[in-house]
Amino acid sequence: MFVQIAVGSGLLLVNITLAAMAAMVLEVIFARLHHWFLREPHRPKLVLLVMGVSVWVLGVITIGSWIWAVAYKALQVFPTMEESLYFSLVAFTTLGLGDIVPAQQWRILAGIEAANGLLNFGLMTALLIESLRHVRVDQVAQRRKRPD
Repeated sequence: MFVQIAVGSGLLLVNITLAAMAAMVLEVIFARLHHWFLREPHRPKLVLLVMGVSVWVLGVITIGSWIWAVAYKALQVFPTMEESLYFSLVAFTTLGLGDIVPAQQWRILAGIEAANGLLNFGLMTALLIESLRHVRVDQVAQRRKRPD
C-alpha cells in the first residue's frame, strides 16, 4: 500500500509540475500577444483564444494521461501499452468503466490518478476561463477609453 501511495504521489507531483509549467508558458505567450488581442476585431481573436487554450489544455491532459500510462507499463500493471493507456484515460477522466482493472497490489494508483485528473481538469478549466476573462476585460477597458 505504501509503495502505491509513494508512486502515486510522485506521479501526481510530476503532473502538477507539468500543469504549472504549461500555465507559465501560456502566460508568456499571452503577454507577447496581449497588444494583438486588444486590437480590433475582437470577436475572431476571442474565438482563436478559446480554440488555442482548449488545444493547449487538451495537450496538457493528454501528456498527463501518458505519464500515468508509461508508469503502469513500467510497473507491469498491464501487459500492453494499449491497455495501460486505455486504463489511464479511463481513470484520469474519472470515467471508471471497470472493464480493465489493475491487480490488487496496484488498485490505489487508480484512485490517485482519478484525483490527479480531477485536479488537472479543474486547474485547466480555470486557466481557460481566466485567459478569456483577462483578455476580454482589457478589450472592454480599451474600448471605453476610445473617443467615439
